[in-house]
Amino acid sequence: MRLIINLALVAIVALLIYVLYDSIREPIAFKDVKETREQIVQEKLTKIRIAQEAYRDITGVFAPSFDTLAMVLNTGNFTIINVNGDPDDPNFTGEVTYETILRPAKDSMLNKLGISDFASLALVPFGKGAKFDMEALEIEYQGSKVPVLQVGTPYSSFMGNFASLKYSKYDQKYDPANPIKFGNLNSPNLAGNW
Repeated sequence: MRLIINLALVAIVALLIYVLYDSIREPIAFKDVKETREQIVQEKLTKIRIAQEAYRDITGVFAPSFDTLAMVLNTGNFTIINVNGDPDDPNFTGEVTYETILRPAKDSMLNKLGISDFASLALVPFGKGAKFDMEALEIEYQGSKVPVLQVGTPYSSFMGNFASLKYSKYDQKYDPANPIKFGNLNSPNLAGNW
């Protein structure tokens, strides 16, 4: 009888240890996954912002879709104007000349972003094929038309098993429906919300 009681107590202690371990493991795992994935998504959004700024330098507006963005970055050129001489120097007596150089955007962006497949910018890391939401407009802002852009995705698209509101008990600001994004459709602001 004593052996059965001892075995039952050992089983109860083991169960309590497992419950305690599980209650500690879940919030730590959530925090690790959230921080890691959030940082990787932020890095991808930063690359998209750099690509969109390059697109704007080429076309004057932001790309309305990732297909258009990829096409222009693959085929477009940056225009660089070299000025030989100083047109602002009153003592300069030589001739001022201007030289226009076209530099392929693809080469410059490969060096800056480290990628050559611009279509892959659309894919959300850990998103299992999910794509970033992107919207580009031209709005009236302080008396002139300006291009604006917003790109983002909800946390639920990349948080995997932790894409549930129940995990907000570990982080009160966490809501899987909230987006991680940059840009603003109401003003020419490309800042991120991270």
